[in-house]
Amino acid sequence: MRQRSWPALPWLGGLLALYLIAPFLAGLAMTGGAGWASADWGSLGAAVAVSLLSATAATVLVALGAIPLGLLLARRSGRAMALLGFVVQLPLALPPLASGILLLFLLGYASPLGALTHGALTDSFIGIVLAEAFVAAPFLIIAARSAFGTVDPVLEDVAATLGHGPSGVFFRASLPLAWRGIAAGMLLCWLRAFGEFGATVMVAYHPYSLPVYTFVAFGSEGLPAMLPILAPTLGAAFAVMLLATRLTPSRAGRTDAPATMLAAEETAVEAAPHPAGIPPQPRGIPPPLRFAFRRALDGFTLGIDHETTARRIALLGASGSGKSLTLRAIAGLDHQRDDRLDIGGRILSSLPPERRGIAYVPQSYGLFPHLTAERQLRFATDSDADRARFWFERLGLAGLERRLPSTLSLGQQQRVAIARAFCRPSRLLLLDEPFSALDTPLRAQLRQELRRLQAEVAATTILVTHDPEEAFILADELIVLQAGLVLQAGPVNAVFARPANATVARILGAETIASGVTAAADAIDIGSGIRIAVAGPPLPPAVAVAWSVAPERLRVGASGGHAGMILEVGPTVAGRQTLTVRLGDAVLRIAQEADPALRPGAARIVVPPAAVQVWQAAPADAGQNATTRLGFAHQPAGAVP
Repeated sequence: MRQRSWPALPWLGGLLALYLIAPFLAGLAMTGGAGWASADWGSLGAAVAVSLLSATAATVLVALGAIPLGLLLARRSGRAMALLGFVVQLPLALPPLASGILLLFLLGYASPLGALTHGALTDSFIGIVLAEAFVAAPFLIIAARSAFGTVDPVLEDVAATLGHGPSGVFFRASLPLAWRGIAAGMLLCWLRAFGEFGATVMVAYHPYSLPVYTFVAFGSEGLPAMLPILAPTLGAAFAVMLLATRLTPSRAGRTDAPATMLAAEETAVEAAPHPAGIPPQPRGIPPPLRFAFRRALDGFTLGIDHETTARRIALLGASGSGKSLTLRAIAGLDHQRDDRLDIGGRILSSLPPERRGIAYVPQSYGLFPHLTAERQLRFATDSDADRARFWFERLGLAGLERRLPSTLSLGQQQRVAIARAFCRPSRLLLLDEPFSALDTPLRAQLRQELRRLQAEVAATTILVTHDPEEAFILADELIVLQAGLVLQAGPVNAVFARPANATVARILGAETIASGVTAAADAIDIGSGIRIAVAGPPLPPAVAVAWSVAPERLRVGASGGHAGMILEVGPTVAGRQTLTVRLGDAVLRIAQEADPALRPGAARIVVPPAAVQVWQAAPADAGQNATTRLGFAHQPAGAVP
């Protein structure tokens, strides 16, 4: 919808635009009467050369420090950084003559530097460069800070996990991603230096730069002779501003491929058959893995200490529970001195991320927007062309090698990111919520594909997720986190069958929680004389418990099951019905295929034993582990008091 605005706004804006354009139009009208023939082209050419060379030298000198400083200001925060950012921009607020006087305090004859250099820093070409650098530097610093600020730090993290050290991350990731904004800033910095008069005339009156020569010529020859002298300045300004405008990143950002094309491509997510070339990696017994981290942040504390020989591990918990922070700590992206990480007896916690050999796929996939899919897979320092080709074929990406991420669908982007991770000979593969951006049907397909891929690689997989179903499908061992603490850890089936408490049960997806008493090693009494069978570790006798069953696992049948009562029949939605039933003393929900014959009243309710989760309702002894009393031998490993 078109936004309505105050009618005077376009007029006010138009008046200012007209005023800014009018001097150029007035100058253009004077071209016929300008003194072109009487111009001193030799002196003018010498002044132009001085300004061209000095502005270029000043820009190069500034760039050596302004680009790193811009990165520092973009990546660091705090009062010190805020003060530094304020100070380095002060030259923008100073009148140029004031800048020149301040520079004379530093560089003039009476200053220590002036005495040391015998006045070589003033009234010289060097003096012009230094004066121009002082007034022009803030333009490039601000541009570099803004350019680096638009670079997703996750991409720098990914570059580090792909084997690049700090310099490699800067030159291979940060700088290429920010170069357009930096280049535009360099052009504006050059133009500011080229046109600098006030500071230059104070520090280095000789040799004449173009602005100083313009001032001298105006005093001696008057206005009619000025247009030829202004021509080089106007030409440089138009050319540089045009280039800077073309280099400035557009607000629109990426150009996406047509939605219809992407939708069509998403239907073909099934990976190709196992291609020839590189066989699956040998599996065998995974090496022991131990990690221990403590973090104290504002209002949040992470404490985890876990040891395992599982090949597939899932970190499960709600947002803010510390899952991604744990993953970053394992990758070495958030390192502290007392961290502990060792694989098969090899201690990795003292190594930087580029030397850990750990593959990392962030939640956003971390694809570099300026690299094609093929170059994504070749970005790692230890990349291998044959391995890259293998994973392109294995993941059904053949034909997309020259496509940029912005032209790939989300499913394709995810597969490129996973292929890039698999291209490395890594012992650990870290996946941070890889399916969170995908719709439900595509998520289900890609989960199954990842499960097949996990069977083909030797790397231990650590998956971060908030989806219990995802954890159940893709993990052998589960670590349940809340508020930075491990609530329970152990084999997936055991944790699902015997949650440590109601909090864990809810994280695992429990909705309706009922109560009961253990009646046998494999059964609980839920009231009204009804006893339901349960799977999992043996239960101790006569213990008060809580239990839950996912609505999708229950069903109403014509026979079998237990005698219950249908209390309410919900409407049919997409071929499914939600029923409210009573079984024993529990009121439960059932989600099943629609049956028009169902009515409130007596019914047989089937409860699969493997679908029942059981945990102790109220431990009598807070010091004793509840899961042990319920017969779950695996302790909540990693819990930090």
